[in-house]
Amino acid sequence: MHKKIKTYIGIMLFVISLIVYILTLEPTTSFWDCSEFITCANKLEIAHAPGAPTFILLGRLFSLFAGSPGNVAYTINLLSATASALTAMFLFWIICWFAEKLTANSKRIILSNPKQF
Repeated sequence: MHKKIKTYIGIMLFVISLIVYILTLEPTTSFWDCSEFITCANKLEIAHAPGAPTFILLGRLFSLFAGSPGNVAYTINLLSATASALTAMFLFWIICWFAEKLTANSKRIILSNPKQF
């Protein structure tokens, strides 16, 4: 697969995933740890172990754009949606990279000793 095609497919996967995540986004807090992490990100407090400090710092950055305190949960949930969509895109690129390496090694082995196959 060409590099440009993989790049475009990865970006399309990101956009589609982000749209789906935004359409199903929780507008407020939900069960278990979500409320704790939203509060910790908004107030820059310490969450329970392991704590996810990167998420809390990025959540604080996102919460600065919330406008009003009522929108903080939505914007931090938007951070989770963005991170999940980015994960889908990078996972696609990593799988493509491993598939290329695997097929290149298979071709090399087959071409080096064709009598075995």
